[in-house]
Amino acid sequence: MQAPSIGGVRVPRGGGQTVQLRRGASLTDFAEKIGADAASLVQVMFHLGEMVTATQSVTDETLQLLGAELEYDIQVVSPEDEDRELLESFSIEFGEDEGEDSELLPRPPVVSVMGHVDHGKTKLLDAIRNEDVVAGEAGGITQHIGAYQVQTEVDGTERKITFIDTPGHEAFTAMRARGARSTDIAVLVVAADDGVMPQTIEALNHAKAAGVPVVVAVNKIDVPDADPAKVRGQLTEYGLVPEEYGGDTMFVDISAKARINIEGLLEAIILTADASLDLRANPHQDAEGLAIEAHLDKGRGPVVTVLVQRGTLRVGDSIIAGPAYGRVRAMFDENGQQVDEAPPARPVLALGLSAVPRAGDNFMVVADDRMARQIAERREAAVRNASFARITKRVSLDDLSKLLEERQALNLVIKGDVSGSVEALEDALAKIDVGEEVDLRILHRGVGAVTENDVNLATIDNAIIIGFNVRAQGRSVERLADREGVEIRYYSVIYQAIEEVEAALKGMLKPEYEEARLGTAEVRDVFRSSKFGTIAGCLVTSGTIRRNSKARLLRDGAVVLDNSDIASLRRFKDDATEVREGYECGLTLHNFNDVKVGDIVETYEMREKPRG
Repeated sequence: MQAPSIGGVRVPRGGGQTVQLRRGASLTDFAEKIGADAASLVQVMFHLGEMVTATQSVTDETLQLLGAELEYDIQVVSPEDEDRELLESFSIEFGEDEGEDSELLPRPPVVSVMGHVDHGKTKLLDAIRNEDVVAGEAGGITQHIGAYQVQTEVDGTERKITFIDTPGHEAFTAMRARGARSTDIAVLVVAADDGVMPQTIEALNHAKAAGVPVVVAVNKIDVPDADPAKVRGQLTEYGLVPEEYGGDTMFVDISAKARINIEGLLEAIILTADASLDLRANPHQDAEGLAIEAHLDKGRGPVVTVLVQRGTLRVGDSIIAGPAYGRVRAMFDENGQQVDEAPPARPVLALGLSAVPRAGDNFMVVADDRMARQIAERREAAVRNASFARITKRVSLDDLSKLLEERQALNLVIKGDVSGSVEALEDALAKIDVGEEVDLRILHRGVGAVTENDVNLATIDNAIIIGFNVRAQGRSVERLADREGVEIRYYSVIYQAIEEVEAALKGMLKPEYEEARLGTAEVRDVFRSSKFGTIAGCLVTSGTIRRNSKARLLRDGAVVLDNSDIASLRRFKDDATEVREGYECGLTLHNFNDVKVGDIVETYEMREKPRG
């Protein structure tokens, strides 16, 4: 059925019909779904006050607006659903153990260490794997995600535990949350001297949201102010009741620095896993899992830390991880030893992918390289379209000129050493709120050194390049940046990057002004002068009346004149700059003569309001 024309354009009405569109779809995609001409939808959007091209990726709101106008129920497919549909089109099922129940074999628990900054998470992992990671971290803050497997003995049996090292910085909330979702057990590290802190609660909430059991490691029991009982009491308020209090949460007192009771913590993890979880997986199916971390190595290309969740990953397998694909050329364990296969819950370093996937991307083994490339390319196109839709602002015809005049934008290009850090920095910067006057646009994000392409992109879009734990790729890149006037800022701790970008955004804001009252005066008499017009004889009743200050005139409580100013001010026959409270004066208002006895003259000035 044809719709009544919208601005002369005839398009089919939906009558409530449901249309599914992927995130970042264009008007052409919508037109194909409803059997309409894309050009007619462009015209409809024009008449709705939106300028959109036929092939431009548009936001969910724009799709909903157009759907409502044409009587279609638009359902925007989430990236997860879209990816699931994509895999189904290749007859691939992801996220399920295949085979009979008898084929599911026990696997080690995957543990995420969480807690407040400086409470000893990295020191604890040092103690567990006997490596010094803290010494290599800027500012003592973990900047990357890593995964490690250790062995311990429980009841005379050798047991393995996989640890995911999630960063302790508060800005890495997204990475900590993802770490909790990818793990079976969360170890909550709390310092015995500090007790429960804000990030402790934040980490606990992530673990609860992921539905994983929690083991509490009460650290620093060897310091003078240690009070493990206080920690137990505080966490009881948040639903973690110790076993000794009749609850089901294991609390273990440790000292990561002094290597006290580390074996006891590992035993508690195994016991919690045995009591609360049925950790089994099929090691015989095609491998599936998670890309924990990824970076670009100058000699080896893209290097990905993967956690195998089911199946067994072998050298030579064709895999896809997000938009990256390839054949596994080599795998290494946490000690740098080369391995040929990785069973469930085993983290390994894999080489051979075509690009650097995002931290948190799913990986899977597929039949051959051709299928891997096709899936990866379609995934990349979907991510790119969704990204375009997210950064493209809707512009209406009514406010286009105003937008061009008033709105400012800080454009950024982010480069980092590993994808997890880049993603976390992007998330943290996106949460900076300085109102609607200024936009923060991340034009490009990537892993590796700052290249000439990055500088060229920044030149075109007037952007600043942020290098996180990376530098420019040679002097030629730095010379190009100097020549083009592109600023490259280097950071090794994420705090500094966030603070400086926030300061830059606030510096781009137009100043806000607030009114500050200076004084009031009551009109006691009115004089007419052929030279000066109407002169108001006043008594200053509060504050100070200043010449040339802004003024308004009140009569019976109502504003008669606003946004005027004091044109002249006199004490007796002498000109005055200001007259204080309790003194009489004569004044005239700029271009206004209708002053009456009893009127109130109120003076004020506009002062710049400091930004919070």
